[in-house]
Amino acid sequence: MTATTPAAPPQAVPPDRSPSSGREPKPRRKLTPYWLLLPGIAWLVVFFAVPMVYQASTSLQTGSLEEGFKVTWHISTYWDALVEYKWHFVRSFSYAAIATVLCLAVGYPLAYTIAFKANRRWRNVILILVIAPFFTSFLIRTLAWKTILSDGGPVVGVLNTLHVLDVTNALGLTSGDRVLATPLAVVCGLTYNFLPFMILPLYTSLERIDPRLHEAAGDLYARPFTTFRKVTFPISLPGVVAGTLLTFIPASGDYINAQLLGSPSEQMVGNGIQKQFLNVLDYPTAAALSFILMALILGMVTVYMRKAGTEELV
Repeated sequence: MTATTPAAPPQAVPPDRSPSSGREPKPRRKLTPYWLLLPGIAWLVVFFAVPMVYQASTSLQTGSLEEGFKVTWHISTYWDALVEYKWHFVRSFSYAAIATVLCLAVGYPLAYTIAFKANRRWRNVILILVIAPFFTSFLIRTLAWKTILSDGGPVVGVLNTLHVLDVTNALGLTSGDRVLATPLAVVCGLTYNFLPFMILPLYTSLERIDPRLHEAAGDLYARPFTTFRKVTFPISLPGVVAGTLLTFIPASGDYINAQLLGSPSEQMVGNGIQKQFLNVLDYPTAAALSFILMALILGMVTVYMRKAGTEELV
């Protein structure tokens, strides 16, 4: 008998070669992903990078509207703007932080109910109601709160009857028997206008949780609160992080709520930027305020992301 030589195993064809010809893919195919990225990169360059460079140049200029502005590398504009508007920054971040906490306190139970308690029909109805305010102008929604919180209205009457205003007066959020033109009115406007930005990320994160995890926790004799603390909330933490960022960042730069619902003593840094740009026509100071606001928000977001311990936002 003659020994048969075992056949050599077939060699795997490299994924980047054609099985028929063994040729390398054409260079055009390698460049396809970059061509697809080109429109987005161009959009960022034209509408983000270029305006940022222009604003940076403006913040380092001196002059006037009549004489013209020239780049003189006047860095002290940043310090002068920070000193003049320091309390505007404090109010902006304080109001935004309070509004973010209120949005989380209101939005999390609602998102939890939509994700786990409501059936499919009611889930869609509630989601539509959540995003329905976006079909109305931001300005009109804020003006509506001016009517809701007006002196002598039903809301102020109920708050007076329940002695809630006594507590808010002690906290410095209201003054006397009125709510309008106080910090509480500004916070209410911010909370209402940015609440959907909190609910939608929370719902997306909660909706992805497998309900069998709750059943498994129950089989291990975990109480509902323990299940929420040990299972639901940790898994939904990316949604909490995303919702708080989407709420806090735009609320910090908002100026409409403070303009319409507050008084001059409740002005935020956005109002200062608007004043410098449109009224005083001091473009370098306005640009410097914008950069300071952006830098402070970026620093706080970086610290928050590290403390949160998660980089997954969806």
